[in-house]
Amino acid sequence: MPELPEVETVRRGLAPVLEGQRLRRVEARRPDLRFPFPEGFVQRLTGAQIIALRRRAKYLMADLDRGETLVMHLGMSGRFEIAQPEGSVRPGEFHYAADPNPKHAHVVFETHAGGRVTYYDARRFGFMGLIETAALDEHPWFAAMGPEPLSDAFGPDRLAEMFKGRAQGPKTLLLDQRVVAGLGNIYVCEALNRSKISPFRPAGEVGPEKLVLLSRIVKEVLTEAIEVGGSTLRDFAAANGALGYFQHRFRAYDRQDEPCSNPGCAGTIHREVQAGRSTYFCPTCQT
Repeated sequence: MPELPEVETVRRGLAPVLEGQRLRRVEARRPDLRFPFPEGFVQRLTGAQIIALRRRAKYLMADLDRGETLVMHLGMSGRFEIAQPEGSVRPGEFHYAADPNPKHAHVVFETHAGGRVTYYDARRFGFMGLIETAALDEHPWFAAMGPEPLSDAFGPDRLAEMFKGRAQGPKTLLLDQRVVAGLGNIYVCEALNRSKISPFRPAGEVGPEKLVLLSRIVKEVLTEAIEVGGSTLRDFAAANGALGYFQHRFRAYDRQDEPCSNPGCAGTIHREVQAGRSTYFCPTCQT
């Protein structure tokens, strides 16, 4: 599933085509994705102007001039394709994704400026909703959501508050969207490895200095991944024209039995299943 950096990459790719534009035509080619489309979905969007395209956790959010926000989640296999005269562009071209099949093209957005964006979703785990903008924070999808990890609201004080007295491991809590919004398995494994914190140690036992380090490294890992377009992108061209994949910079994730990359560590990366997900860590330096 795409994580925060991948969703942010998609947002940045779509913004020049959609932000500030008025929707001339909207087509929903089926009645539902993971959930049914809202009542009057096409009619409520047609003619609306997208004031801003932003991201909250792993959600894309298009604020409309009609007081509603189009909320979109990619699920497991959701992809956008932008039609351009010189050829189609797919913001967030995921490394393991199959090429979009026309039969999986479920929603089409066309703007008065001539932009055309198609949403594909082979497994239909993604979804879209229309929510009153002023009521977004109270909506069930967002009401209990924690702070953005790249915001000032996320830091060692937040971690100390959420980890205090907790027996669960730090990884389990960092994946809890009520603790911090948008983190996923890949970047939590990376941040814990670089911070030299065991994913299995009771979170309440992680000391203040480690919490300062962990909050800083979470931000660094996410920022680094966003700069190169996320961890699973295919053919992502950086600003200098070079291809960049954050997956080539992994120190722990998907590196089972390889040497730990932390300076001064002679350990080896291990893999264990934790709460149904693969946890990659170094038992030598992550204590």
